[in-house]
Parts: sequence; C-alpha cells; structure tokens
Amino acid sequence: MARISLHARFERIWWPLARLCACLGLVVALSPIGWAAPAAVPATFVPPPADPARLDASLAKLAQAVLADASPGAAALTQAQRSQALIVAGQHADAAVAVEALMASFVAQDDPGRAQRWVPYLLLAQAQASARGDVGSAYAAAFRRRFALLDDLAALQTHYWFVANVDAATQQLAQAVAQHAPDKVLPREVALDLLRQAAFVQTFRVAVALAPSLISEDQDRRFTVDDQVMIPGADGVMLSAHLARRRGVDAPLPAAMQLTIYTDPARNRSDALLAAAHGYAGVVVDARGKRLGTGEAAPYETEGRDAHAAIDWISRQPWNDGRVVMYGGSYLGFAAWAAAKYRHPALKAIAAYVAAIPGLGLPMENNVFLTANYAWPFYVANNRLLDDDTYNQRGRWSALAEKWYASGQPYRQIDQVDGTPNPWLQRWLSHPAYDAYWQAMVPYGDDFAGIDIPVLSVTGYYDDGQISALQYFKEHYRHRPDADHTLLIGPYDHFGAQSPVKAMQLRGYDVDKAAQFDTQALTFEWFDHVLKGAPRPALLAGRVNYQLMGADRWGHEESLAAAAGAYPSFHLSTGSEGPYHRLSRTAPAQGGFLSQVVDFSDRGTERHGYYPDPILRDTLETGDALAFASEVFEQPVDVVGTFSGELKVRINKRDVDLTVTLYEQMQDGRVMQLSYFMGRASHARDMTTRALLQPGRWTVLPFERTRMTARRLSAGSRLLLVVDVLKDANHQVNHGTGRDVSDESVADAGTPLRIDWHTDSVVRIPLQAAR
Repeated sequence: MARISLHARFERIWWPLARLCACLGLVVALSPIGWAAPAAVPATFVPPPADPARLDASLAKLAQAVLADASPGAAALTQAQRSQALIVAGQHADAAVAVEALMASFVAQDDPGRAQRWVPYLLLAQAQASARGDVGSAYAAAFRRRFALLDDLAALQTHYWFVANVDAATQQLAQAVAQHAPDKVLPREVALDLLRQAAFVQTFRVAVALAPSLISEDQDRRFTVDDQVMIPGADGVMLSAHLARRRGVDAPLPAAMQLTIYTDPARNRSDALLAAAHGYAGVVVDARGKRLGTGEAAPYETEGRDAHAAIDWISRQPWNDGRVVMYGGSYLGFAAWAAAKYRHPALKAIAAYVAAIPGLGLPMENNVFLTANYAWPFYVANNRLLDDDTYNQRGRWSALAEKWYASGQPYRQIDQVDGTPNPWLQRWLSHPAYDAYWQAMVPYGDDFAGIDIPVLSVTGYYDDGQISALQYFKEHYRHRPDADHTLLIGPYDHFGAQSPVKAMQLRGYDVDKAAQFDTQALTFEWFDHVLKGAPRPALLAGRVNYQLMGADRWGHEESLAAAAGAYPSFHLSTGSEGPYHRLSRTAPAQGGFLSQVVDFSDRGTERHGYYPDPILRDTLETGDALAFASEVFEQPVDVVGTFSGELKVRINKRDVDLTVTLYEQMQDGRVMQLSYFMGRASHARDMTTRALLQPGRWTVLPFERTRMTARRLSAGSRLLLVVDVLKDANHQVNHGTGRDVSDESVADAGTPLRIDWHTDSVVRIPLQAAR
C-alpha cells in the first residue's frame, strides 16, 4: 500500500503490459462498421519478429487506406486519429502540422497538460520530415527548438512524457496484429486502434533512444543539482539528500522539502527539480540508513527527529531564506506530520497527501493488524535503496495470506509460514494497542494544540489510508479550534489522491469530470499563497473541500459538520422487506435482536468483505452477514461526511472484530459502496487500552473512525447497511479468548461465536436534502 502510493506520484504514463507474442501473418481489408459501401483495401502483415521495418511498412499501407477513404457515411477522423494515421503513413510533414493543430486545440481548451503529451509525436514528425538521412541530428534540433519556448515548469512537465516501455508496447502491437490474423475485413475502430498503437511505438522507439541525453542537457541548462548533499540527522547520523535550484537565481529561497524512505535517486532528483521549477529550493532527504546516509533504516521510528534536524540545517544555509515547507504522500505525508510534532520555527507549512498514522492506519487499523503491508518492511529496509526483487514477488505475498489463514497458525507465526523472518512485523506485533511506541511517531493529543502552521491534507474516499488522513484533520481541530487546516477529498484511491492526473474510472465507478486536478500543482499554488501572498487556490475555498460524487461539482464548507448538514439516526430492525431487514429512522417499540453464528475453526470460508473493490457492482452478495435497507428516497439526497454510531451486542466470548459497511442501492439494483468501519470490540472506547467484553452480557460499542464519503443519491435510491464479524485471510483472526490476538490459533476457536445485534443499536449517517 505505501509503496504503491509513492510510485503513483511518478508514473505519469501507465502503458499496459503485454504478453509475449510473435508477429503473425495477416491480410486486412478496411471495412468500417456502418459504412454504406465497405471498402476493401488490402494491407498485408507478414513481418518476422526481428523485422519491425516490414511491420511499419504494412501498417503504413493501412494508414494510407484510412486516410484515403471517402466512403459514403464514413465518420471524419478526430484530430488525434488523423495525427496518428499520418505518422504511421509516413506523411511526416503533414503529421507535424496536424499535431501542432491538435496541441493548439488543447491549449485553447485550457488543458496544456494534454498538449504536453503530444510533444514526442510532434518531434518525431518534425525530425522525420527534415531528417535527410540523419534523424538523430534532426530530432535534437527539433527538441531544442521546442524546449527553448518553454519555461522551466512546462519543460519539466513535458519531460515526463518521454518515458515509455517500448518493448511492452511493441509486443502489445504485435499481439493486436496477430489477433486479427483470421479476419478478412477489419472494422474501422480496430484499424484506428492499430494505428494508435503503431504511432505510439514508432514515436517512443525514437524518443527512448534519443531523448534522455537531450532531457539531461535541457535540465542542466535550467537547474543546478547536487545529489551528494549530507545533512546531520538526530543521534549523530548523516542523511543524504538531493538539492535542486534554478540557475541564475542567487537570492535565498524558501525550501520545499521531502523526507522519504523510498530511495530511488532518479525519482528523488525529479521531485527536487519539480520544486525548483516552482520557485523553491527543492530538497529531497533520504531517511536514515538509505543511499549515502549512515545508521540503520528504522521505518517510522526516527523520522520526526531526523526531519527536525534536517529543517534546522536547511534553515541555516545561504540559499535558504529561513523558511521550509514539507510535502508528499503516504510515508512522505507521515514524515511531514512527524516533523510538525517537533515544531521547528523554520517549518512554515505542510501539505500531506494520504498521510499515514503508524499504529492507526497501518500496519493495523483500529487495532486489527492487516496483511496488506506484510511485505513492505522488506522493500524499504532490506538495503540502501529499494528491494524491488523481493517486493515484486506478488504471487508469494498474495499466496502467503491464504496459506497462513488455511494453516490456522497464530498471526505471530505468519513469517514462519512464509519461511523468512520478518523482524519489523514482530516488533510491531509487540504493540497491539495504540501505546507510547506509536504515539511518539506523530502528533498525539495535546501535541496538536501547538501546531500553528497552515496544513493542507489531501485524501480520497477510496484511499486505504484515509482513516489516518482524516484523523489528523479531526484531532488538529479538536485540540486547536482555530487551526489553519484545509482538507481536500474526492473519489480517489491511494494512487489518485497524489497523482497529477486522476483516473476517470476507479474500480468500476466512472468519476465525475469535476474531480480532475493536479495534486502537485495545487500544492505549490497553496504554498505560494501561504508564503508569497498569492491568491488562495479556488479549489481550496473552504476548510473542507469535497467532490460531490454524482453531482459533478465541488462543495466548500468551513467544517465537517457544516458539510454534513445533519446526522439522522437509523436503527437496526428485526423486520424484513425482501432480502433485507429494515434500516429504520424510528426506534423499535420493543427491543429485539438478530443473531449470527460464526465458526472460527472453519478456515475454508470467509465472511462478507468490506473492501470497496469493485466500488460499483450490479448486485450485492452479503452471504451470512446482516443487511439493512432504508426507505427509498423520493428526492435526491446528499451523504457528506463520516457515519458513526453505537452497536449494542452480546457475544459468548471475550472479544470480536466487527465490520459495518455503508452502500447506496440504486433504483436499477446496482450497489455503490460509500464507506466502512472495521475494528476490534475490546478497543471500541480506547485504542490505547483493551477492555474485554463479558460473555453473555449486552455491551454498547461506539464506533466513529469510519471513512468520509460525499455522494448525491438520486431519487429512487436507498441506503444499505451491512454488519458482520471479521474473519478472512487479510487480517488477524480474533478468536475471542481475550489473549493477545496475535497468539491465538485455530486451536482456540472452541465453541462457535454467537453474536446478537440489538435493535437499540444506532447508526448516524450524514444525510441532507440535495443542495
């Protein structure tokens, strides 16, 4: 989870991986679907795998046929399709003109980012059109002409679009060609897709070979970069860092700093350059024990003190004006909060995306340990960079969870099931409560009262770490009501909340167009507002800024309560309507309860899964969980905020882990997940101290650490609430003995768990008429 979040910040281009395949023979005739008189233009594909030139020639014939077609009823090519076809057809002078026009149209639409993506295509067309046999020289000349027109930031942003996996793309193209080998005619949309892939392969075959040295030359012209900086950390350790500044700027600048355990020199350099392009001294500091630094890697444990020391050192350098800001996502967001705990006077603001709280969001959430982070300590602590070889053993890690679950062994022995000791996991398992070990890592309690700097928090409704990001926000305002803390949240996962470009479909949900924004660009706009007096970004008009899913707009309020509007109470009813019990707004006249029985000795089955993947599904399979449905809404309503409540339960054991999941069921039967809670009953009132339940007695369990959502429910929709016992391979299994859950095994299952859910249980859901 944490590693994925880092990579999302850098992987600007997600090109699909392809299976290996050979280029097979194919005879194609162009025949667009729906044409009155289908054309039959042969384009023969017979190149051997080692001869891309023959494939290019065959595809050129296809492109020429597409461009020449004038069949009645044929739809006109889009600007992008025409540009791609001209490149593949070898009509490079015309292609250059077409791409220039396409890029101008994006600029006119106030979307320069899309224009930047087409620069590699433009340079290829210009170089090929003027090459006269020397493509390398022509490409270099075209590159230098284009980048001479760009400012530093636009140049850096455009550099990102020269990165691609050409081998994978070539294999994918070959596979696509082979797929249509039996076809006697080729549908128009298939032909256009082949040309799209071919244009990409031809463009980046040249770009990958020629652009890196030109990009390096361009960056050296614009910036100075020192990748050998050594900074004193805490405890006498030395931390290595990258420092980037604009050339020709001698005046001291504010520093934009990151502290990262994800030591990838190329990526760290890229982040330092990005800060420099925004007018800051960019500093990316490696965590202790990483790259050139001294000491041993210690995930989470020393970042606050080391960041404090780094801020102090930076603030005394001649190139710094005494002001430092910190920013970054996931682990980097955690590091910014860890630094804020120590309140160095030079630290003027932090912008934290999907920031983790160790011990609260990972490696455990609400005191339940998760297997999702099992392999992460190997990745970051095995060497001075990153252990990709170990971490990328996806089959090993996905199989491990199921293997451990089936074995019935204690969770503490999961590394024995794997066969490799995991000392960091064992260290964390020795702290099953949110005790002083975890509390020392980030602000806790009254620490928040002393944080008087502006803070920007960015997270997503479907971010795995949202529970931590929201906890920072709530705790800051709880301990300091006048805090200057701004929240931005929308339909993003751990990747998307940090990314410059948001995916417009997320796990089956089509994201509203309004949700698109560039996280890095917004961060520096906000820093400019805080430090330089620039206007406050419009997207951050309120303290709470949320994208209202289903309404294609943003809401801006001054508090979570103002955004929510109201929190009507719902009750669990024993009455039924169809497959569901009733989720009633009125308390039942007479108390009753519903029961479940769960056999923890049965490791062949798992309970209802709360995880939102997919987010949107055709139907909801609840299995043995208890599901409750509200009345159908006659008018649109908005659900904005977090839900909470008190569950009145009775069990025959001393502890249990529970889930509560909130959905929207639409009029057509489709179901969209909105939020969920997962946690341990014995820590319901206090994450720091365990209070076991009394078997056979009714107990009220409050819950509030749920995920925020913002969704407009259409007329005809209703809410679904699903409650269940947690039992699966992705978490510890709480057998209810009252001992440390990490030490329980299937031998402790004993009598099956019986849990009674009382109708006095209350769930409060932020609900209001659509504004």
